[in-house]
Amino acid sequence: QVQLVESGGGLVQAGGSLRLSCATSGGAFRRYNMGWFRRPPGKDREFVAAISWVGGSIYNSDSVKDRFTISRDNAKNTLYLQMNNLKPEDTAVYYCAASAGGIGKTNNEYNYWGQGTQVTVSS
Repeated sequence: QVQLVESGGGLVQAGGSLRLSCATSGGAFRRYNMGWFRRPPGKDREFVAAISWVGGSIYNSDSVKDRFTISRDNAKNTLYLQMNNLKPEDTAVYYCAASAGGIGKTNNEYNYWGQGTQVTVSS
């Protein structure tokens, strides 16, 4: 059983930056494909970015790809999401997730989830 714990969220002004971390335990982190999702207020959870166990990455959109960077440190069993030039529409609860299968963009492709960390971007 893999445990995931997110951290690094908070309140930031538009144009600011945050780095989210996802510490994992209880499993072979390097064997999992990892993803970040977010749930904006009043909306469904949506895909943000994912990274394969060898480091290849995919993003939800060009807007996210230009501002966010997903990375992983297999030695530290930790996943990261560097978010720059944040916008109010990035306000959401951010979740990390682990997939024992392929690297994907849908919720049901991921086996394990963290509890989430709140990111609020003020205008």
